[in-house]
Amino acid sequence: MTGDHAMERASADVIIIGGGSAGSLLAARLSENPARSVLLVEAGEEASDPDIWVPSAWPALQGRAYDWDYLTEPQSGTHGRVHHWARGRLIGGSSCLHAMGYMRGHPEDYQAWVDATGDSRWSWNALQPVFEAIEDRPDSEDGGPLPIYMPDEEVSPLTRAFIETGVSLGLPRLPDHNDGRMVGVTPNSLNIRDGRRVTVAEAWLTPEVRQRDNLRIITGLRARRLVMDGSRVHLIECAGPQGSVALSADQVILCAGALESPALLMRSGIGPKDVLDAASVDCLIDMPGIGRNLQDHLLGAGNLYATRKHLPASRLQHSESMAYMRADDFAATGRPEIVVGCGVAPILSECFQAPAPGTAYSLLFGVTHPTSRGSLSISGPDLSDRLIIDPAYLQTGHDRDMFRKALAAARAIGQSDGLAEWRDHELLPGPLGSREEIDAFIAKAAITHHHPCGTCRMGSGDDAVVDPDLRLKALDNLHVVDASVIPSLTAGPIHAAVLAIAESFARAITSAD
Repeated sequence: MTGDHAMERASADVIIIGGGSAGSLLAARLSENPARSVLLVEAGEEASDPDIWVPSAWPALQGRAYDWDYLTEPQSGTHGRVHHWARGRLIGGSSCLHAMGYMRGHPEDYQAWVDATGDSRWSWNALQPVFEAIEDRPDSEDGGPLPIYMPDEEVSPLTRAFIETGVSLGLPRLPDHNDGRMVGVTPNSLNIRDGRRVTVAEAWLTPEVRQRDNLRIITGLRARRLVMDGSRVHLIECAGPQGSVALSADQVILCAGALESPALLMRSGIGPKDVLDAASVDCLIDMPGIGRNLQDHLLGAGNLYATRKHLPASRLQHSESMAYMRADDFAATGRPEIVVGCGVAPILSECFQAPAPGTAYSLLFGVTHPTSRGSLSISGPDLSDRLIIDPAYLQTGHDRDMFRKALAAARAIGQSDGLAEWRDHELLPGPLGSREEIDAFIAKAAITHHHPCGTCRMGSGDDAVVDPDLRLKALDNLHVVDASVIPSLTAGPIHAAVLAIAESFARAITSAD
């Protein structure tokens, strides 16, 4: 049931902080046991904007009241720009905001997790039944709650030409992006049913689940600080519209995401001592790894083409197909290195002026496994103190080299005969001579792909923040279950991986019931 904000204290067996994708799934799964009381705490409110459920409206959702709309530090690698990071501030979290793409990733992505943790439960093979429990596919007899829709008739004719062009250049034509091969071209699998976005909250927090007597959902309440008693979290101090609220639980699960989970730990005195000292927070537990290892995908937006004829608007979500590939050979297989996406619209960074819809299209380009690593830190002890977000975009030679190759691949596709029916001429980048000119264009074109992760990474080493069980190493009753624990990016959108992390954790808990 949904609670109000009048209480000053509350307790439960399990408190989940953050009602986004991981938190919504866990609230549903852990409350399946009627003997376990579960309290889900979310800083935002319930989703109500009707545009959320319109797939083609997703870019316009950014910046609205339910978007945290974080700002990065100016990035030297992207022309000194400050980037807006959209993150959902509502029940369902960023599953209410993102582009609905669903991709499990490549098996080698998860081998990297095994290498980091020493635990085979995070391998591709071990996670297959976890993914299957999440996904509702047309070909699955006993599927999960979340629809995985493969569009057919709705795909733009431009996208069809893009796919056929990729195949003509040597890319495999895949059935989807989720069978482990990844390298190839196909329409994007989407979290859509009957033409509507399906959020994680809708999929898991159904009316029947919400009616459970042992589940309470509190909105409009933001966790401010964890209070420790020895090696346990004793209280969670929260701020609500009617003042402070204190929560207590036997088990606390942080699901606040790659930015707010480490920020809460730091405000609580858990984190790198130098960062906490600078923020005027007493360091109670020195954990240098918290806030480090920040990663994100970038996309170049973009390689822009004027059309020969009117381009109908996308009936899906504008970016309809991603072609994953090796960097130097369209016909090579293995773990992808770069990606080129078909944008059925003039999708551009703020550095460029977009032409009118219907007159141009973009080929987006990016690097699947960037090696740049940034950081997240707090600037002060209070909720009103801004977060210092430095993703360190394009700070390694690897990332800059791969981005050049991704742009070259986009232009090779864009200028191929297969797109001649649509292509009038290239608008951007135009003639590029030196490497410096190429890099300057990429710096202006790069935008976030909205995949921040890694700031409370799991691992077996002393520098990892959580262990393979996702327990914060310094405390006995605190787990972190969200994108922050991801040690290294998967090849595509990370939403599927985040859900797999949450479902895997839920299985470990419920198996002990």
